[in-house]
Amino acid sequence: MKPIRLRADVLAGLTTSFALLPECIAFALVAHLNPLMGLYGAFIICTLTALFGGRPGMVSGAAGSMAVVIVALVVQHGVQYLLATVLLGGLIMMAFGLLRLGKLVRMVPHPVMLGFVNGLAIIIALAQLEHFKSGEHWLSGTPLYLMTGLVLLTMAIVYILPRLTKAVPPALVAILGVGLLVYLFGLPTRTLGDMAHIAGGLPTFAMPDIAWSLETLRIIAPYAILMAMVGLLETLLTLNLTDEITETRGYPDRECVALGAANMVSGAFGGMGGCAMIGQTVINLSSGGRGRLSGVVAGVLILLFILFLSPLIERIPLAALVGVMFVVSQQTFAWASLRVINKVPLHDVLVIIAVTTITVFTDLATAVLCGIIIAALNFAWQQARELYADEHLEADGSKLYRLHGTLFFASTTPFLNQFDPANDPAKVTLDCRHLSFVDYSAIAALKTLRERYAKAGKHLQVFHLSERCKKLLKRAGVDHD
Repeated sequence: MKPIRLRADVLAGLTTSFALLPECIAFALVAHLNPLMGLYGAFIICTLTALFGGRPGMVSGAAGSMAVVIVALVVQHGVQYLLATVLLGGLIMMAFGLLRLGKLVRMVPHPVMLGFVNGLAIIIALAQLEHFKSGEHWLSGTPLYLMTGLVLLTMAIVYILPRLTKAVPPALVAILGVGLLVYLFGLPTRTLGDMAHIAGGLPTFAMPDIAWSLETLRIIAPYAILMAMVGLLETLLTLNLTDEITETRGYPDRECVALGAANMVSGAFGGMGGCAMIGQTVINLSSGGRGRLSGVVAGVLILLFILFLSPLIERIPLAALVGVMFVVSQQTFAWASLRVINKVPLHDVLVIIAVTTITVFTDLATAVLCGIIIAALNFAWQQARELYADEHLEADGSKLYRLHGTLFFASTTPFLNQFDPANDPAKVTLDCRHLSFVDYSAIAALKTLRERYAKAGKHLQVFHLSERCKKLLKRAGVDHD
């Protein structure tokens, strides 16, 4: 590795580790867990996916989308059941990758991707507002002004520094600079230590202390499946985004296997489950992190913070971290999606808005699923409308229909409406040179058409079927001669 590349990855990893800390602590608290569980999960998952995953430069850790999924499980059954769920969820992720199902991310339309990015950008920004509260009440007076001023100063450094020099990541300079300012002037503002104390020891191996039975499986399986689905979705979509930013190609199946293995190790060592984190990934990439080393550095530094550096790390002002995450939110949001509203089809705009809204108010899995369903239904509708027939009366008095389009479940009714068995001549020819049969509904439609002509005492002859169509018809027992 070149010295310049090595230096860039190390500095990017250092910057990313600072951004991981408050997020993982906050997500652990959301899930009613010890903050160290979030940090152990971040260390293990970030390091292992960086080493063995299929997308260098992408950062994984204890993600909020997965924390929300398991809150009810922790409250009802306790931490040990959560660890068992993380193990099972990791196993499902590994199976997904080993079965080479990562390519299914290609089924996600671009408008859904834009909605996902925009939704997460809004979530990142909204999550930072919690730091403007003291308990259940919003800050006011001097504490509010000081917090706001430090946040704005951090953002200004991140935006302005790259115009002066690109030798160091601007987010790192902003965090350290604002932290030094607060320390030297003794400014009374909240620090990372006010969220939680992060001092601890090495994570220790211990399998979940539960009864391994069918009843336990019945409890944890639904949460494990949902956790795996959310984690895989967020990871694969973040991998796609990383591919676009870096203009390189990742390997989704390898990433799924590595993520699953990392989750299993995390569960076995008392850590939370996790997946790719889009905010931290953007920070890493914008700070120059492109190789595996940046993720490894970020993960290992989390452990070093826990073991040795907690007194220093706990002094980092929350305002500095909040400012960086606000910038990440702004950089993550696909502003181009607003500029194309009047230039793309209305249904694509509706998909972007729907996925963004559902992501913010529910969860990522639901949003992406809804977006894919909306896009698929629209595609089916558009394809169905494009089916049409040319009619010609031949010299011998027969009638020729030339069909164009795709025959599938949504287009069977338009297909049948093209014909007039009652008034057509005794001999009718159907030219399928430009017609594609897709599913059983298509076969059933052709069978119905034959029956209608036979009932009218007329003969329907079908020509120019593709080999694939012939096989489909032969398998279904439908005569195509």
